[in-house]
Amino acid sequence: MDQPLVIWCNVPFGATTMARRQALMDAVEAHTLYLVDGTTSAAVARSWLDEASIAFGQPPIDALLASSRIRWIELGSAGYEKYDRADLRAVLAARGAPLTNAGGVYADACAQHVLAMLLAAARNLPSALDAQRDRRWAFAELRPRMRVLARQHVLILGWGNIARRLAALLAPFDLQIAAVRRRIAGDEPVRIVTTGALDAELARADHLVNLLPGGADTAGFVNTARLARLPAGAWVYNVGRGSTIDQEALAAALHSGRLGGAWLDVTDPEPLPPDHPLWRAPGCFITPHLAGGQADERGHQVRHFVDNLDRFTHGRPLIDRIW
Repeated sequence: MDQPLVIWCNVPFGATTMARRQALMDAVEAHTLYLVDGTTSAAVARSWLDEASIAFGQPPIDALLASSRIRWIELGSAGYEKYDRADLRAVLAARGAPLTNAGGVYADACAQHVLAMLLAAARNLPSALDAQRDRRWAFAELRPRMRVLARQHVLILGWGNIARRLAALLAPFDLQIAAVRRRIAGDEPVRIVTTGALDAELARADHLVNLLPGGADTAGFVNTARLARLPAGAWVYNVGRGSTIDQEALAAALHSGRLGGAWLDVTDPEPLPPDHPLWRAPGCFITPHLAGGQADERGHQVRHFVDNLDRFTHGRPLIDRIW
């Protein structure tokens, strides 16, 4: 594909990421690039998108539905739930326009965040840090509560980029790993089960790792009934979307003492209000949507897009294609 393209981008480049903005400009210099920033009016941004054949960032859905020129959309995020709409799918399918996300950008960071949570829970690090703050040598209290991960069961909800990377990171720990997905491909490196077999898997899970995306199909997926099927002392982790866990049910399970604890990187809403019960729920540890965070995040996003742009212009399969 030799013809220059029109690229619309609203990735937020701040003062500290101007070098990445320039890197994008240099990489696409053969094409026309419209960069939307805080100084761009809504009318101008819309007119640029009307001209564009490619959108990179978080383009407004109404403009995508109205556009007759868009041929490919790359989201700057791993999450895509707000774009997962029947009307947008239909419009893009009719144009043969793919949608990609930046899942590969965040797979390592999110998987390592979950691994850190698992190890912190097993090695009881929060309690050790609390004892340090109190200048208390809690040897006799804490040592009997330390655990190793070997031979425990980990159940992962979802099987995307993060789950695959997490499974690779967990491989040396001698764990029993299973993952839940809608359809079994047969080439997965861990045991895969469908939602029909979920109840039996929950009953043996020492660790329930939720990586589900948001959306109507996953809202409140981890609910009272499913939490009740976990064995006593099980831990719950959420690096998917806050809406996928019934937070009232989780708080109740934590207060009952049945669960070992929970590590949450996402909540609903975000930020979590100061008076929300999860802040004070026993054994609940919250990181403020940090899992995907990494140095040079904008640089990784740009490189992912530029790689996919090269694939798009040469007719090769796109990375992290959603549909």
